[in-house]
Amino acid sequence: MPECVASWIKHKDPAKIAQIQRELIEIYENDFSKHNGKVNSGRILMVFRSIVSQLAKANEKFMYCAVREGGRARDFEKAIEWLVSAGMLNRVYNVSKMEHPLAAFDKLDQFKLFVFDTGLLKQMAGIDNSAILLKSDYQFKGPLTENYVLQQLRGQFDVEPRYYSDKNGEIDFVLQYGTEIIPIEAKGGEDKSAPSFKRYIAEHQPEHALRFSKRGYRKDGYITNLPLYLARKTRELL
Repeated sequence: MPECVASWIKHKDPAKIAQIQRELIEIYENDFSKHNGKVNSGRILMVFRSIVSQLAKANEKFMYCAVREGGRARDFEKAIEWLVSAGMLNRVYNVSKMEHPLAAFDKLDQFKLFVFDTGLLKQMAGIDNSAILLKSDYQFKGPLTENYVLQQLRGQFDVEPRYYSDKNGEIDFVLQYGTEIIPIEAKGGEDKSAPSFKRYIAEHQPEHALRFSKRGYRKDGYITNLPLYLARKTRELL
């Protein structure tokens, strides 16, 4: 957010950043309540406030019943569409096949929702800035890292990122670059296991396979590790 960047440049004070983020969240939520269109404003707010708990689940797939007990698609799909169309949330579909063209394999009833700004998601989750600045481990590090990587990837490629998940495992993101399909792993910690990611690479030997992590740039067989801070340069580095 421009306000946060300007504040950090001027003050270098994490507390001021957190205050700005709290105020922005409050402004957005107040705007939802003023919405008088065809979409119920209360349901918009419920979906928005559910995102942290949705992403904190072992399976990050959006669940309507996690918004409200007994919730169904017909209750909240319009609210989701409103938030996605407004640019507040980014929707990533699961694909049934990691093949070109990805859009042909979208599972329209299976998707994840991420917040348009990772700093706001951090604030919504109640993560203290010290946890990030001191590089400590915390429960929400994985979803926060995925949100950041998605935020950086969006707009770099003609086709929006997807993800792949089945009963045998999950690949964080899938990119289409021309006719090439690129598997992506986003790592917030040191764990490099990623069995689904490695299994796909072993079976398909893609031209590119990317892992974003805290490690520096390095090639490891078919896998290219990119430091998280270079995520915005992904297309240039292919």
